[in-house]
Amino acid sequence: MVGPRIVETVEGIQDEEIVKMFDDLKRMLRDRGLLETKEVIKAGVKSGYVLEVGSGPDYLGLEWLKNTKETKLTGLEISVNMIKVAQKNTKEYGLESRVRYVKGDAHRLPFTDNKFDGVFSCESLHEWEDPVVVFNEIYRVLKSGGKFFIGDLRRDINPLVKFLIKIFIRSRDMKEGFLSSIKAAYAPGEINEILKSTDVKSYKVHTDFMGLSIIGQKI
Repeated sequence: MVGPRIVETVEGIQDEEIVKMFDDLKRMLRDRGLLETKEVIKAGVKSGYVLEVGSGPDYLGLEWLKNTKETKLTGLEISVNMIKVAQKNTKEYGLESRVRYVKGDAHRLPFTDNKFDGVFSCESLHEWEDPVVVFNEIYRVLKSGGKFFIGDLRRDINPLVKFLIKIFIRSRDMKEGFLSSIKAAYAPGEINEILKSTDVKSYKVHTDFMGLSIIGQKI
């Protein structure tokens, strides 16, 4: 997730101040229409029972539910305090009947094979310790024909974006966190090399001036 570059423990980010900052940041992105909701839906993740990996405060997941019909969502999150914030936000949206949150590690998804119609994850790829393992886990829990969307920053981001971040983000911690997350992110060529080592066979890597996305399907 975008924010201060923090070395997470097996319990994830628990510090209440940091969790609140993530919540504030994601709420601001939602209010400005900058979440990846449309991109997830456009990638074909728009129906059935879907998994979100690294749900955080989960404005993305809740906006996805609001913009899809007869869908249900499970949000996987390693931090208990993040889950508490997401549950509070879920109540604000009035979507308690359509979403649940599970504490767990993306490297060992606590779900059976072929369980989900779709999977999405945004801004957590650069935090995965072993992305090959996580991609294989995502592929495992997808049903045949299920689609996935993974979005993140890119390390070779347009220099203009870095310049704008330095100018318009006033919080020093948030600014430093954003820039450190960019440094930790992957370049498109690196992601292609990683994917070659996974079980995923049907995918495309897309880029824009700020980030990258991997769109694929289980075949």
